[in-house]
Amino acid sequence: MATLRIGIVAGEASGDILGAGLLAELKQRFPEIEIEGIGGELMQAEGCHSLYPMEKLSVMGLVEVLGRLRELLRIRRSLVAHFSQQRPDIFIGIDAPDFTLNLEGKLRLAGIPTVHYVSPSVWAWRSKRVFKILKTTDLMLTLFPFEAKFYQQHAMPVEFVGHPLANMIPLEPDQAKARADLGLPFEQQIVALMPGSRGGELKYLADPFLDTARWLLKRNSDLVFVMPAANQQRYDHLRALLDRRYSDLPVKLVLKRSREVLTAADAVLIASGTATLEALLLKKPMVVAYRMAPVTYMIISRLLSSQYISLPNLLADAPLVPEILQNDVRPEILGPAIEQALLDSEEQSALKQHFYEIHLQLRQDASKKAADAIVRLLQSRGRLSGKPGV
Repeated sequence: MATLRIGIVAGEASGDILGAGLLAELKQRFPEIEIEGIGGELMQAEGCHSLYPMEKLSVMGLVEVLGRLRELLRIRRSLVAHFSQQRPDIFIGIDAPDFTLNLEGKLRLAGIPTVHYVSPSVWAWRSKRVFKILKTTDLMLTLFPFEAKFYQQHAMPVEFVGHPLANMIPLEPDQAKARADLGLPFEQQIVALMPGSRGGELKYLADPFLDTARWLLKRNSDLVFVMPAANQQRYDHLRALLDRRYSDLPVKLVLKRSREVLTAADAVLIASGTATLEALLLKKPMVVAYRMAPVTYMIISRLLSSQYISLPNLLADAPLVPEILQNDVRPEILGPAIEQALLDSEEQSALKQHFYEIHLQLRQDASKKAADAIVRLLQSRGRLSGKPGV
């Protein structure tokens, strides 16, 4: 019985979720499958042999990457050499475009079909990257419909697959159950503090978010705050910060369980990124904030062509949620925005209806659609001859 060999690389937690769903679908079609590359705990649970810890690729910002550039280049060269010798039937790069697109290009030149899952933000900035993608990638899988339209305009093979979270998250979240599971009160308003899962994000956002909690608590002493940590390392970092500087705050720190925290919350103060989509799908009013190294921000802000940075606003093409950036990320600006999000108003009801409609649009069974598109590519390249499960 022939074995399907998959090469795959994911660069951070959101990619690990996508990769795990995709691998689960491919395993159903191909019981004899070998998977190796770079993945996190979820992908490894689906059988991915990770050649390096995924955390080594989770670097935020242009300036921060420079400090790790030599290591990242060494890892990429090693992967090129490995996959050139142990040739997979197909290679899949998940997000992390600055790392994976170059890898895809070298493997494609070696005759290996390549797929990129999660579009870079070419529609927002550095749009000329689409010409590099045309040279490096045989198939682009997009999570959002506006991305697929962009690639179609450039004659790039593309498939809009939706987002797996839209299927995983119920249309009507059960807030009461989430509060019970987390041991949170039912009668008080709860604010989720989500400064991000990467070390660089915590560096720039953890203190302003906690300072905002302190600002809010002075105006409403009944508020409860919950903060999830993506892993044990982040938990230990946040625990030390809370003990050192914010021991006066009633902040419940939770290891992982970010979806339950979001479900339990009435409003969310959140870093821009994939977590904002999860908050949208759970119909949570939110305030989106982001800070980065000043030099990085100066460079990116000049290159940015999109009007919005947060996924809720990009998907709606409208300012559904506040976006607060860089020097404005401070309590006197974040605090009033959260107070507004906590109001039971017609505006918040309309916001939740917008979120519901976007949820339906993204509910495409993404992992299945992505696996189907990959199978079609394999078939078109004659890579499935004699393989099971097709």
